[in-house]
Amino acid sequence: MAVVPELPLTDTVLRLGLATILGALVGLERERLERAAGIRTHAIVSLGAALIMIVSMYGFSDVLGSAPGVEVDVSRVAAQVVSGVGFLGAGVIIFRKSVVRGLTTAASVWAVAGLGLACGGALFAAAGVATALILILQMVLRPIEQRVFSHHREHRLELRVLHGAGSLAGIENAISHAGVSIESLRVRPASGGKEDRVEIALGPVEDARAAWLLEQLRALDGTRLVTYAMGSHSPTVGSNATSRGDEE
Repeated sequence: MAVVPELPLTDTVLRLGLATILGALVGLERERLERAAGIRTHAIVSLGAALIMIVSMYGFSDVLGSAPGVEVDVSRVAAQVVSGVGFLGAGVIIFRKSVVRGLTTAASVWAVAGLGLACGGALFAAAGVATALILILQMVLRPIEQRVFSHHREHRLELRVLHGAGSLAGIENAISHAGVSIESLRVRPASGGKEDRVEIALGPVEDARAAWLLEQLRALDGTRLVTYAMGSHSPTVGSNATSRGDEE
């Protein structure tokens, strides 16, 4: 008759504590970028996953010891963490006007659940290596990705201007002075005809030049709102300027 031993208190503290620390390290990078899920969320997910793993491995010893012929698959409870954390990840993904944001944060939440399972299963080396790799992917590859691929991503401007304010010429002049090409431009009425919504697709533009352009557009008479969106990182200028990104 198989009997599952109880987990000593020191091992319990070690597994849960390490899971919390590793999850917090991953969350620290997300917190630095002011994402929806930060240190607390990542730490709690990792801690919870470790606890579930411990329960899966040691929580059914009384059943094994009292009922002959009973077998318990310790992986079944822990396996639900992988699918269950997907609902939490979906909560940090934002989809708006064909722009998706939060995928990297959702992936990191899912990954720290794996860290928690590894810590709960005493796979400390695997958890440590995985944490280091996650941080490298998030912190080292991000600026490389921006520098290499930023020119190949779509850059979009959306402005709200007062109807009849004559801002369209000023918008085109500002973009021209910034040295940026206009791929497409569309003007549609908004707010019952009191405002116009100007949607512009831009050619390649660097972050510094985009920030300068936002300042110029924000200063135009009749401009009510300026929104700039690009692939991953968007500079934001002023209280009435907003930005959106794709993957982070």
